[in-house]
Amino acid sequence: MLCNAKDRRLILILDNIRSRENVGSIFRSADAFGVGKIYLCGITPIPPHDKISKSALGADEFVPWEYAKRTVDIVKRLKKNGIKIIALEQSRKSINLIELDQMGDVALVVGNEVEGVGSGILKLSDRIIEIPMHGKKESLNVSVATGIALYAITNKK
Repeated sequence: MLCNAKDRRLILILDNIRSRENVGSIFRSADAFGVGKIYLCGITPIPPHDKISKSALGADEFVPWEYAKRTVDIVKRLKKNGIKIIALEQSRKSINLIELDQMGDVALVVGNEVEGVGSGILKLSDRIIEIPMHGKKESLNVSVATGIALYAITNKK
């Protein structure tokens, strides 16, 4: 479960993602950035599935993953084991992802395409980060946002 680039654990938690294509794309980004494990929670679709595999280009076959019914159970377990929880969400408490300090072992939580990361998970998070938006739209596709956040996290000095 080590992030190859930084010799630390990097975990992804998918909180009720709806789209199989988004899940597949996130698997592909997880492989690219050395994510050690993905937790697929709630309604998040799980492999094997053709739509996941197609957008993952097979990364769903070798990036470790685990299903959990409740995201909160995974977050609490990881926190108990010393993993810092970073939620990717726009909120009053969020900071620009560029301002995020290097935190050691981390789990990035990304949320539902419509509702975002659940409020209970946000309360448990050690940090909430957001990607600054400069256009008219106020959000990105969850798989795109996940890739950007993983890039930022893995490139912290």
